[in-house]
Amino acid sequence: MAQEIKLRKAEIEDRDIIWNILQQAIERRRKDGSTQWQEGYPNLGTVESDIAKGFGYVMTADGEISVYVALILNDEPAYSTIEGAWLSNGEFVVVHRVAVDEKFAGQGMVKILFDHIEEFTRSHGIQSIKVDTNYDNIPMLKILENKGYSYCGEVVLAGGVRKAFEKIIF
Repeated sequence: MAQEIKLRKAEIEDRDIIWNILQQAIERRRKDGSTQWQEGYPNLGTVESDIAKGFGYVMTADGEISVYVALILNDEPAYSTIEGAWLSNGEFVVVHRVAVDEKFAGQGMVKILFDHIEEFTRSHGIQSIKVDTNYDNIPMLKILENKGYSYCGEVVLAGGVRKAFEKIIF
């Protein structure tokens, strides 16, 4: 039976669940030998700030939070200085802090999340989606390739160089 999947704004009541999911993701990155998210970021304060600013979103499967993501409109200072070139200069959605609950790992949840982000972007009349990831985040790199994102260059974020991608929605 298919799960009912929804993307909604995170609420302050979701904070502890979101933080638990992020801690799982931080530990997965560490076990994979990655340097991403190993310097105290993201943290509980990041989650609280995302929710307060309206950036935090959760994807639910049958009402249970399965994925956390921050969606930020037109605002990522690090993206103004890219070593390379973005595909567009119009309005964009920034995707940050994607984390999947271990209970839902391996179920294609991030691919579904990106479908929902594309729909969110379209419904708000926004031109494109921009995202960055660590060089060693192979699962995310594969998803971005699979979803048709174009490699645009490098950005410096959270003290490290990240691969930057963009997808034009319309």
